[in-house]
Amino acid sequence: QLQLVESGGGLVQPGGSLTLSCAAFGFNLERYAIGWFRQVPGKEREGVDCISSSGGSMNYADSVEGRFTISRENAKNTVYLQMSGLKPEDTAVYSCAARYYACSGEKERYKYWGQGTQVTVSS
Repeated sequence: QLQLVESGGGLVQPGGSLTLSCAAFGFNLERYAIGWFRQVPGKEREGVDCISSSGGSMNYADSVEGRFTISRENAKNTVYLQMSGLKPEDTAVYSCAARYYACSGEKERYKYWGQGTQVTVSS
């Protein structure tokens, strides 16, 4: 069964850091671009960052530029999202998604989705 599984979410204080992981099961991530999206209740799912199959990254949210870093470790079939300088407005459910090769900021273009992991930034 093809599956993406996110982990690493949790409760963190403002200014803190978290690293999210997106692990693939049942398929090889090497040919896929992986995007991270986030969503809060009542709002549209928002693209955050993406890394292409060749390792190039794209940022889709100006508010996280300079604070979030995406990376991939193909040997572990995993993509990471390192988040630092977290703010309360970063609170959301973060999901990863896969599509062939190239990044896209449009969620409809992604083929596989994980279930998401909650990130809460609060004092």
